[in-house]
Amino acid sequence: QVQLQESGPGLVKPSQTLSLTCTVSGDSITTNNYYWSWIRQPPGKGLEWIGYIGYAGSTGYTPSLKNRTSISRDTSKNQFTLQLSSVTPEDSAVYYCARSVYISNDLSDMEYWGRGTLVTVSS
Repeated sequence: QVQLQESGPGLVKPSQTLSLTCTVSGDSITTNNYYWSWIRQPPGKGLEWIGYIGYAGSTGYTPSLKNRTSISRDTSKNQFTLQLSSVTPEDSAVYYCARSVYISNDLSDMEYWGRGTLVTVSS
């Protein structure tokens, strides 16, 4: 029933800002006790949790990326967004959005996932 879908440009130039949107259907992103995360998987590497936004608007980020990361939401559109600034080729990855019922960076807590979208950082 709950579906998440990532969207945004597939190619971003170095030093620019990567912007992605997750569109949620089947439930509201403001529903109590739901938390909405961004995760990525660079080529040849494992999954990396980026951060989350909670049902009441709270946010949290992995320390390695928090200075470049902003997660926000548009409740009228039932969407939440990822902005990652000053990107380099090392930011190239498949980016996923996901939902959990806890504030968590444990990927096993994610109940629903989008199918992912590939973003390449290249000039």
